Formats: sequence, structure tokens, C-alpha cells
Amino acid sequence: MTVPSGLTTGTWSFDPAHSEVGFSVRHAGISKVRGSFKDVDASLAVGSSLEDSRITATIKTASFTSGDENRDAHVKGADFFDVEEFPEMTFVSTSHEGSGETYKIHGDLTIRGITRSVVLDAEFNGVAVDPFGATRAGVSASTTISRKDFGLTWNAALEAGGVLVGDKVTITIEAAFVASAAVTV
Repeated sequence: MTVPSGLTTGTWSFDPAHSEVGFSVRHAGISKVRGSFKDVDASLAVGSSLEDSRITATIKTASFTSGDENRDAHVKGADFFDVEEFPEMTFVSTSHEGSGETYKIHGDLTIRGITRSVVLDAEFNGVAVDPFGATRAGVSASTTISRKDFGLTWNAALEAGGVLVGDKVTITIEAAFVASAAVTV
């Protein structure tokens, strides 16, 4: 399969200033809590075909933020991410399928030392040269995982029934990459 139009072979660097890795999870059965990770590094190695291309990402778990200091401290602690023991989450793509703007990115996601295969539903947003001469590519992607599959099992029963934290976590990614010859501004 061919790579998306406009992507040149070589390594594309992650642009954290124009990217976001976020999540949402059901809270108390009635709402969703959202958050993001502020320290993310990734690269896109584009080969001559999709089969020869790879995406890798490393996320520092201590960079988790949801806008609530108490919740953030709890999630960074041993009940959830245990950032002291597991300072990073990683993703490594294993295969890609699709064409045009719509792709499925298969890969290995590791959280708390547990690796599971996931599939990201991805949209290739195109390639453009910015006003500073940098060639950029954009990708939007999402997947839903079971947090229990990664050892994230802490919960609390609700008086009315149910639990405080839902099992299904939706991960959303807005990623910008810069071609290796360019300088990020």
C-alpha cells in the first residue's frame, strides 16, 4: 500500500506545540472526565510503502493533567499510573491499512508495563508548508481501551449502584509532524 499523498520518505519529528494526546473516561456513571499528557515524544518513519512505515510514541505519565490537582495526584499515584514505577507509556505501530484520508494503525500500547494490541482509527489531515518553510503533516486518531486490560483496576462503589470510574477509556490524538529537513517554529 502506498503512503498518504504528500508524505516524503524519512523521519518526521513530532511537534508537541501543535499536538495533543488526550483521553476521556466515564465518572460516577453520569459524566466524563477529560485530561491530557503534556510530555509526549513521537516520530513518524515514512518508508516507500505503508508496510515500511512506523510510528512510535513515548508519553511521560507524570505529565498527566485533568485540571484538578487532587485527581491528578491520585491518578499519578499507585492506584492508577504509578509514575514512580512506570514513568512512561509507549506506542509502537505494527501495521497500517487504508488509503486517502482514512487509516487503521495497528500497534502495541504499553501502560504500567503491560502491552496490548490496539487499533487507532486515524484520519490523515494532509501535508502543508507553513509560512516559515517547514513541511508539516497532521493526523487525528482515536481508540477505546479497557483500562483493566492494563492493570488500572482501582475503583469505588457508588451508593446508588455502579462504580466511580468507568472501564472504557477513549484516547484521542491530534498529532503534527515536521519533515526532518525543517525547523519547528
